[in-house]
Amino acid sequence: MIEGCRIAMWSGPRNISTAMMYSFENRNDCCAIDEPFYAHYLEQTGVEHPGAQKVIDNYETDYHKITQVLSGESPEESEIWYQKHMCHHIPLGADLDWIKNVTNCFLIRDPREVLLSLSKITHEVSLWATGLPQQLMLLERALQDDTKPPILDSRDILENPREMLGMLCHELDIQFSESMLTWEAGPRDCDGIWGEYWYESVWSSTGFSPYSPRTGKLSSSLESVLEDAMPLYLELHSKRIRL
Repeated sequence: MIEGCRIAMWSGPRNISTAMMYSFENRNDCCAIDEPFYAHYLEQTGVEHPGAQKVIDNYETDYHKITQVLSGESPEESEIWYQKHMCHHIPLGADLDWIKNVTNCFLIRDPREVLLSLSKITHEVSLWATGLPQQLMLLERALQDDTKPPILDSRDILENPREMLGMLCHELDIQFSESMLTWEAGPRDCDGIWGEYWYESVWSSTGFSPYSPRTGKLSSSLESVLEDAMPLYLELHSKRIRL
């Protein structure tokens, strides 16, 4: 295993990103950090999220200070440091040189399902809000360092959690652990304080739920977003690790 393995998992919204964080944090050799750029994103954009000011007041908002921490020593001297990131928290034009200090991975989801889910909780839905343009931007930067970051589709994980997590661990050169498949219900120490607003469903979980397709009809404006998002998703999807 790479000494001081820092795993940066880049996800879009309404994915299984929190369940993935729980999966890794449940290992004995791993600690996790939850969306370290969230306070920066809230302060810079002014987007009205539940508890936004509380998040800004309690977490670091300086982008460069955050990147220095993420590039540094793992908390609690853990062998593995799992960093859960939302791609849309990274500002356009941000310095991405720091990502060479982490092992980058990408978590994707069919944008139709993302849009159906996201539109239930916010009216601020756009191509940028899906995280797909940012994922490609981050992937392009990661590839400059002669690495091939693992890309995982959430559907593949939900349909075959043991096999897909095993493949991911192989890619990361770490041992798979059965403890990654189940966890106790309820909040976890790694949760950000925003968990009370966003994590109700994952708090009731004890593992990865079986895949269930999200159905529904998109508005004409969201169909337009989907039309732009799908080629980006398919480009990432074609590069994903698979059974």
